Amino acid sequence: MDNGKPQQRPITVRDFAERKRKGEKLVIMTAYDALFGRLVDESGVDAILVGDSVGTAIMGYPSTLPVTLDHMIYHASAVRRGVKRALVIIDMPFLSYQASIESAVLNCGRAIQETGSAAVKVEGGSPEMLDTVHALVRTGIPVMAHIGFTPQSVNTIGGARVQGREAEGAERLIAEAKGLEQAGAFGIVLELVPTGVSERITAAVEIPTIGIGAGARCDGQVLVLPDVLGLNDTFQPKFLKRYAEMAEEVRSAVGAWARDVRSGSYPDAEHSF
Repeated sequence: MDNGKPQQRPITVRDFAERKRKGEKLVIMTAYDALFGRLVDESGVDAILVGDSVGTAIMGYPSTLPVTLDHMIYHASAVRRGVKRALVIIDMPFLSYQASIESAVLNCGRAIQETGSAAVKVEGGSPEMLDTVHALVRTGIPVMAHIGFTPQSVNTIGGARVQGREAEGAERLIAEAKGLEQAGAFGIVLELVPTGVSERITAAVEIPTIGIGAGARCDGQVLVLPDVLGLNDTFQPKFLKRYAEMAEEVRSAVGAWARDVRSGSYPDAEHSF
């Protein structure tokens, strides 16, 4: 950044490491279509995550598990058409990368090739996932990792629960982060992790950590756009700060239009040909 203004050239994965080295916070927001992709990009964020959160935020599913690769390619392609500067990251959905390294490379390669995204995001830090990340990076696919609460494992975790509260869990997360860095990930999302643990992870790796419900000690933050805008007004986790209350504005605007239509005052002469 220069004088508080975001850089105008397209952001790359190399900029992530540079931001951490300089101590500059990274800002990431989700988007799911070209319109909001453009608006979020113009707001000056560093990256746009086309999250599989589209399943719960937009598509009406109770979890991210029903989201398919075709869904993600559709939404990421739309976002990419609206973005000029921010780094676009496509979230790889459930079963698109876990079955084998070969399928992960093929599916992630297809996601990059068909959407124009610059990177993929995958969940987990198991030894098998480290091998997958290494293979993806070796193929030329930049990878953002994701540990802590991993929504695609919601059924085995038992719900959206904070991870790493106990000493054993904290040490496991630190070890996973180090392994993912060694495997070649350019950043790590930490979701629902205690502040003290995320601070330790951030200090233990040279790649940026991006928090969501992981406190202020991470190298950056990510949130879901409909949550930030208050469009999803039934969702209020502890970590979320709403910056608008647009659900009520939408209801009010549509209701006013409906009243005008029913009363015959819309369309009037000004809005007719």
